[in-house]
Amino acid sequence: MIERNTQTMPVRTKPGRWMTEARKDMVFGYLSISPFFILFAIFGLFPMLFSFYLAFQKFSGIGEMRYVGWQNFRFIIEDPLFWKSIYNTLIMGLLGTAPQILVGMVLAYALNSALIRFKSFFRVAFFMPYVTSILAVAIVFSVIFSNQPSGLMNTLLGVFGVGPISWNTSEWGVKVAISTMVFWRWLGYNTIIFLAGLQSIPNDLYEAARIDGASTRQQIWYITLPLLKPVILFTTFLSTIGAWQLFVEPLVFFGRLGDVGEEGMTVVLYLYREAFRNNAFGTASATAVLLFFIIIVFTVLNYVLTNRTGRAGQLGKAARAAKKRGEAV
Repeated sequence: MIERNTQTMPVRTKPGRWMTEARKDMVFGYLSISPFFILFAIFGLFPMLFSFYLAFQKFSGIGEMRYVGWQNFRFIIEDPLFWKSIYNTLIMGLLGTAPQILVGMVLAYALNSALIRFKSFFRVAFFMPYVTSILAVAIVFSVIFSNQPSGLMNTLLGVFGVGPISWNTSEWGVKVAISTMVFWRWLGYNTIIFLAGLQSIPNDLYEAARIDGASTRQQIWYITLPLLKPVILFTTFLSTIGAWQLFVEPLVFFGRLGDVGEEGMTVVLYLYREAFRNNAFGTASATAVLLFFIIIVFTVLNYVLTNRTGRAGQLGKAARAAKKRGEAV
């Protein structure tokens, strides 16, 4: 009998054929996404790296740069207005962004429930402030927080016996007005994100919990909040970064940079003032570098505190479960 060779011979590619089909697909893929990276490198990465370089230079925007070392950072740290801007940004961030997360979760839970009718209308209504022109927002809030006794907010306070407040000159009046503007503008954005997170939770978990006799509070505490934790982290990070980058709302509230007093100065407004009013681009770049590290520190703190809170809750649940088992025995 004749034995046949059943081994397959390796397929040889033609010599000199470097551009294979796989490499063609790879090159086409990189070319397809290259515009984003090119634009990001020109308008994002290069200005960011150049800011680190400019922070050690003295530059007025015209003429040559002069290396000054750490003098720009020393000037900022010794400037009381810089620390005042940090205090203002922190207070307005807490007043404007912290309630967004709590109220946003409540509104998202209400919009996700079966008891609310016309859900599509309410979703659009809550999201409309986010897409509304900032100029229209400034006009509306300038009427609401008018310094005149006939202003809407002063009239409302007068009903409760409170005298008129100068909203754009008083220490806490400015912070409350700007924080309210931030809260109104960004509440719908966080609500939509929380709503998307709630809709990703399987209904089978709630049905099983109801069969086991879990109450609504227990379902929220043991199902909704743990599974919504990544979304809460995401919104917290965005809110923290957005709070430290507060710029548009106070600027449009006062109308122009020259009208912004110490009580309404934020870190980004301080940066903008140094660059485009005092023509001190080195000092402005140094402020941007410090703001960059401040945002990193607060982001890490948020992450650590959130993880510790989650671990503490899990340990508490385990301890209560062990105590119940011991009492049953």
